[in-house]
Amino acid sequence: MNVVVEGDTLQVLKGFDDNLVDLVMTSPPYNKKRVKGGLVKEVKYKEVTDNLPEKEYQKIQSDVLNECYRVTKPGGSFFYNHKMRWVNGFMIHPVEWLRRTNWILRQEIVWNRKIAGNIRGWRFWSIDERIYWLYKPVGKKTTGEELLSKHAKMTSVWDDIRPENNNPHPAPFPIQIPARIIHSILDENDGIVLDPYSGSGTTLIAAKILGKDYIGIELVKEFIEQSNERLYNYKDFVKDVETEVGKHIVIKSYKQRKKEKLEKDKVSTFFKVEPRSIIKKG
Repeated sequence: MNVVVEGDTLQVLKGFDDNLVDLVMTSPPYNKKRVKGGLVKEVKYKEVTDNLPEKEYQKIQSDVLNECYRVTKPGGSFFYNHKMRWVNGFMIHPVEWLRRTNWILRQEIVWNRKIAGNIRGWRFWSIDERIYWLYKPVGKKTTGEELLSKHAKMTSVWDDIRPENNNPHPAPFPIQIPARIIHSILDENDGIVLDPYSGSGTTLIAAKILGKDYIGIELVKEFIEQSNERLYNYKDFVKDVETEVGKHIVIKSYKQRKKEKLEKDKVSTFFKVEPRSIIKKG
């Protein structure tokens, strides 16, 4: 526990026990086909190819998702960050392979990066990515548990989180994203957080700061070294995580407001006086 495991994601996952972790969060290589576009730099992962045949890429992702399902406890969640892609003008949506896995697709969250990932004019500039909330049901209960009001208020559009720039990893996401997810799902409870493509360790750092156990899987040795260094210096990220946690607050929950309204309605009904007819005397 609390370790970054070196190796191929799928092979490492196959060695894990069933029902091991409480929450999975990751952002895999997007299979961008080495497409270059204007000011956007080509993403290179060294030992990892980002230029697989589409069917092969989707098959690997489906297999990884299903292995993550197996190692996640019933009632657990997987937050899968991806984006829509275009190949030869055709749009490829991650739901194409998500629907073929064992997970229940609970929600699609839009992350508004506010920065265009492509500055060419083939379509309106794409400034969004998606985060898919996947759920492993408990028995036949497919709806899962309700979020606390202070977490649900974050809504399904995240436009208050900007991409991270100060990170040598080619495609990092900001620590506020895993911090929001971990805090919303596990709240004050203990739990194990898994990132099967842990990269520079951002998910693991957020888990550590929030007092959760973590497991990362990473193929590139350089990224593992980077992760361990960043985990050692985790205090550098505490302020960002605390700022995110500070957003999760409500004065009154929905249940409290509903209860107060019912009590107020009862009082109003009890003291209600029928209006008298006003008759003018002639």
